[in-house]
Amino acid sequence: MFDSIRRIFARPQDDRRVAHAPDGERWYVIGDIHGRLDLLEALQKAIEEDDAGLAPAETTVVFLGDLVDRGPDSAGVIKLARKWGKQRKVRYIAGNHEEMFLESFTDKEVARHFLRHGGRETALSYGIDRKAYNKMKVGEVQEALEKAVPKKDREFLESFEDLIVVGDYVLVHAGINPKHAIGEQKASDLRWIRDRFLRHEEPFSHVVVHGHTIFDDVVDTQHRIGIDTGAFRTGRLTALVLEGDRRRTIKAVAAEDGAISVEKDDA
Repeated sequence: MFDSIRRIFARPQDDRRVAHAPDGERWYVIGDIHGRLDLLEALQKAIEEDDAGLAPAETTVVFLGDLVDRGPDSAGVIKLARKWGKQRKVRYIAGNHEEMFLESFTDKEVARHFLRHGGRETALSYGIDRKAYNKMKVGEVQEALEKAVPKKDREFLESFEDLIVVGDYVLVHAGINPKHAIGEQKASDLRWIRDRFLRHEEPFSHVVVHGHTIFDDVVDTQHRIGIDTGAFRTGRLTALVLEGDRRRTIKAVAAEDGAISVEKDDA
């Protein structure tokens, strides 16, 4: 126990160190999906095929947050993510969009913000009529969501974790506050932080794997790895694979005609 605590708070002595996932473990970490069920379905199939084709390992799939909003089928993404977790070991990290979605049921100001930042698409994915939605005031949308969103979906989202430590890595949605140790992070920073984290150039105690901020491709600075490739905007959904001292990527990529291909690369 104390050895694991010391590892969490220890700082690396060499910026060039090689980060390791625990021996015998394989981790598939999925970036921000934002309602792109089509890409998630393709990525799920690619991950299952990839894992089946390798030597046996203790495999875990991690959703890095922001399953919902902006894309066309948040309800479908939640359903798939929950179902997948019944078939194999899957863990889920809460993103800022899950936070907004859940708080929008009871907080009208949060609901306004949520609906301006992709919540409309989430509401429609739960079967709320588009024409009726366009005539609704915020309070009416809240009432419609209360009726349309199953309790099991809300309970599922409420169960999400804040961070996961994987050997020399820490998995979070947005990033970490550089001023605080891993064990002292605030949930608000883990879900919302951006500039203070992205501009920090010194090593962290762990290599931080994060989403939240969209990049054209995976960004690996040695100290942090950003894997949000903008699925809802670019049609590229990325999973980072961590195993031993190796890391690589699997991507589901949508073409202009809607066809989806899979790309595999070393990160």
